[in-house]
Amino acid sequence: MTKRVFDLLLSSLGLLALAPLLLLIALLIKLDSPGPVMFRQERVGRFGQPFRIHKFRTMRHEPAVQGLQITVGADCRITRVGGFLRASKLDELPQLLDVWLGDMSLVGPRPEVPRYVAHYPAELRDKVLSVRPGITDIASIEYRDESAVLARAADPEQAYIHEVLPHKLALAAQYVDRASIGLDVRLIWRTLLAIVCR
Repeated sequence: MTKRVFDLLLSSLGLLALAPLLLLIALLIKLDSPGPVMFRQERVGRFGQPFRIHKFRTMRHEPAVQGLQITVGADCRITRVGGFLRASKLDELPQLLDVWLGDMSLVGPRPEVPRYVAHYPAELRDKVLSVRPGITDIASIEYRDESAVLARAADPEQAYIHEVLPHKLALAAQYVDRASIGLDVRLIWRTLLAIVCR
């Protein structure tokens, strides 16, 4: 079975099985705060091609306000329902649609915004962007509390660029070198365990 067939099969089954939950979450978001249910943002995909990622909206809808493109600590923009969705990672579920459309994979390096891709070292950029970005990867498991870590930094964005991002890229490069369906299954299982056992 190829990786694309694996992704297409599981994302289709996931979207069908989780449809009632997705509708419930959408309703809770609408009841909790005004604004769209979905948050869409440009990310850099395979071979550097931009795409718009789908997430459930977890912050107040303030289209005129431009803040950091990373979340730091207990961000005051996060809504009540949004806090729960982030902690449980349920806000990521709409990315099953991105997998189904072919912009993402279930497992692969997490897609970054262009602002941070610009900081990728040349020797790693082509390798990390040679595969479809994923909903989960090794770095997603290791950095589940990334916002809390960045909150302790004097300059969170610089800490992300110079400390967190290089480690994430190293892990992403390791994944590209070892990628297989078996590894994907193990990482999906580890991700589910990390969420359930939090």
